[in-house]
Amino acid sequence: MYDFTEQTVIVTGGTRGIGRAVSESFLKAGAKVVATYGGNTEAAEKFVAEQGEAKDRSFIEKFDVADYGSVETFFKTFGEKYGTLQILVNNAGIRRDSVLAMMKQEDWQRVIDTNLGGVFNMCKFGVQEMMTERYGRIINITSPSGKFGFEGQCNYASSKAGMVALTKSLSKEVAKRKITVNCVSPGYIDTELLSDLPEDLVKEYKKSVPVKRFGTPEEVAHAILFLAAKESAYITGATIEVTGGL
Repeated sequence: MYDFTEQTVIVTGGTRGIGRAVSESFLKAGAKVVATYGGNTEAAEKFVAEQGEAKDRSFIEKFDVADYGSVETFFKTFGEKYGTLQILVNNAGIRRDSVLAMMKQEDWQRVIDTNLGGVFNMCKFGVQEMMTERYGRIINITSPSGKFGFEGQCNYASSKAGMVALTKSLSKEVAKRKITVNCVSPGYIDTELLSDLPEDLVKEYKKSVPVKRFGTPEEVAHAILFLAAKESAYITGATIEVTGGL
């Protein structure tokens, strides 16, 4: 359905879970994909090895999106290594759940630094790359937690709500340069993050979803590719929910 031939995409956290599905969907659509990761080198190398004919368009880069200096270094050599950047998907994120009264200060800060600070870091340098070409697509992965607030997730919910606000503000700053900035908000998605949940809790969660099932990473990827397409030029500052109706 989509053709991203000769376009270059960055997907943070792009070698596992939803990020991997996004990376692979762009590869299938003809794009060159640079998937970043923070620590699991084995999974990252496996991701590249399993791309078949798209292997020559699959690249991995290891750095912490929360580290401003590391992000700056990544972008300093990006152009000469990968060419012009058209699409940035900010998917990397972490959770360290706890009720606020018992939350460790470092758990609050680490989640904010990674989930929100990482988006700031990537967007700042990503926008600079896109502005010279007067074109770009930025898609930030938020969460229903940022909209509803869930018990034990004050840090995570705050980071995701902040991401939506950042997206709205940035979309206005770069609109004249033909750069769009949007969010995708996945609900319960069938990834390894849910694989260790007790069976009774899985049933409980599924009952709360109007379509009575969890989503797939590929369904999230579809929404991201839609927003990344040239045809979606009039959609910016928006949040698309992929939640099964939550």
